[in-house]
Amino acid sequence: MKEFFGREELLESLKSLWNKRVPSLVTCRGRRRVGKSTLIAEFARRAGARLIKLEGLRPKEKMTNADQLKYFISQLSLQTACDESPVSDWLKAFARLDSQISDKGKTVVLLDEVSWMGYYDIAFPEVLKVAWDNLFSQHRKLVVVVCGSVSTWIKRNIIDNGAFAGRRSYDFVVPELPLRECVKFWGPKVSRENMSDILDVLSVTGGVPRYLEEVDPALSADENVRKMAFVAKSVLAVDFEEMFRDVITGEPGIRADILRLLCDQPRNVSEIASALGMERNGHLSEALSELAEAGFIAPDEGLNPETGKDVQQLRFRIKDNYAQFYLKYIEPRLKIIARDGFRFASLEQLPEWDVIKGIAFENLVINNFRELLPRLGLERSLVVSAAPFRKTSRSGRDGVRGVQVDLLLQTRRSIYLVEIKRRLALGHEVVDEMDEKVSRIKRPRGVSLKTALVYDGHLAKTVEADGYFDAVIDIRDIVF
Repeated sequence: MKEFFGREELLESLKSLWNKRVPSLVTCRGRRRVGKSTLIAEFARRAGARLIKLEGLRPKEKMTNADQLKYFISQLSLQTACDESPVSDWLKAFARLDSQISDKGKTVVLLDEVSWMGYYDIAFPEVLKVAWDNLFSQHRKLVVVVCGSVSTWIKRNIIDNGAFAGRRSYDFVVPELPLRECVKFWGPKVSRENMSDILDVLSVTGGVPRYLEEVDPALSADENVRKMAFVAKSVLAVDFEEMFRDVITGEPGIRADILRLLCDQPRNVSEIASALGMERNGHLSEALSELAEAGFIAPDEGLNPETGKDVQQLRFRIKDNYAQFYLKYIEPRLKIIARDGFRFASLEQLPEWDVIKGIAFENLVINNFRELLPRLGLERSLVVSAAPFRKTSRSGRDGVRGVQVDLLLQTRRSIYLVEIKRRLALGHEVVDEMDEKVSRIKRPRGVSLKTALVYDGHLAKTVEADGYFDAVIDIRDIVF
């Protein structure tokens, strides 16, 4: 059995479901490879529960609802004592599943990739509701988990479906692993590893467990990335297309187009719509919402520190380190990779690698901002906003000088400007850069403005000795 890291808060929430006197219907969402199924399997294992996992087939041309039903029953028969005779509809399929649920012990039923399962039957959600009301709800020691990577389908057909009102017990999105859990994939010798090598790999994989499982601690960062990304059919070479390929046409959809558009710079909704040649409509909003929920993109939606109100112009940026790396380095070389012809001696040879790893490092720190709070004296404070901040320049008589802050944390009485740097050597220039940013932010009355530096690299002793930053945090203090 493979090792399981992290997710303790989610597991505790799931564990509490067993305290109820009635069964539970749970919805679980998240990007592919983030470990949704593994989490549910671990939940069942820790509870000593029987797990029945049933997964939908990826739709393709000439597939029908009968194929999905056949696969459902085939999986069920492999895990239980039921017969494998075909069924004609989903209610009969669920009835056969129900016949295999025992009331003598705990059972977890995982309906995985449920959007694929119900792809060919428009009545699938309503049939599942009927099955819950009349079959599954009769088993007290049962948890049914409806799971999938297409969160819009689950939201539209289960969460926002009035037919399920009052029936769902718990809904959650599985995020990437935090840094402290990511480094555990390097095994017991992680404390002896070069932190920069670990960060190089995480710049490519982010906190996605399936990618981290490919890490070989015996190899260098360069060799790990080469093996995972630049070898034909390797997981990072094929996963982007598999995630965003339309299930029928095989063509990349709007979500992939949005990511490609954001690869070089953040954009607001109007800019995205204009570049894609489409209206600002529900279709675009749904795509952006799904990408954000899955962690592929993030809106810089914090509060404006000068007004205390929401920022007026939301900009979306790529948050997913793998997607950024794929679009920048893998996709342009797919034909060469397919021939096993791409070679490089080190990551430093990749064009603009310093820029990409800097962006990736920012993502890692921003995604783990809660780890900074104790080191900023904010562990007991209510953080009302945590996001990058950007103010554009404005010319004219009352001109405004623009400013960009990597991470801006706000409480009711304080504002923290957090500079995030990953460089081989960091000197006094980081102080000068931050001082310039401080001068460009108008501090509200009664609010203190503080500064922090989170870094990887060799920090000149004069920077800390200068005492300019209220907090100086080595990334190792977050990871270990």
